[in-house]
Amino acid sequence: MNTVEYISASVEETEAIAARLALEAAAKGKAFLALFGDMGVGKTAFVRGFCQALAIGGVHSPTYALVNEYRGEGRTVYHFDLYRLSDEDDLYAIDFDHYVEQNALILCEWSERLGSLLPPDAWRITIARTEKEGIRTISVCKENNRENSGT
Repeated sequence: MNTVEYISASVEETEAIAARLALEAAAKGKAFLALFGDMGVGKTAFVRGFCQALAIGGVHSPTYALVNEYRGEGRTVYHFDLYRLSDEDDLYAIDFDHYVEQNALILCEWSERLGSLLPPDAWRITIARTEKEGIRTISVCKENNRENSGT
């Protein structure tokens, strides 16, 4: 399994970790980053740091819009926040598959709500609180789930 764990002691450190991953994802040209974690652990800060590394500003949570589109330096980033997702029909209504098929970078908060629509080759990023106040672990699994699922 290809999992790397980072420790973050601040919002700035979370953004810096995301920035490193952004450069790697951008080199691929296309990636789906599935973010997992409780409310308030830093998922939107992660997205902000990711986009800042790609010279994209203005990142905010798309909670009410479901998806925000950011453009910068010849690339597109789609930022999903599925917190208020009712069911998979909401994703079909916005043509979610169309986004996934794009040559774009996609960051999706609350990815546990994707169910069967989670792309098998998604990078799984889990942000979790630790016992120490303000300290987070950020686990990044870039395992190709398609190869390991037998499909």
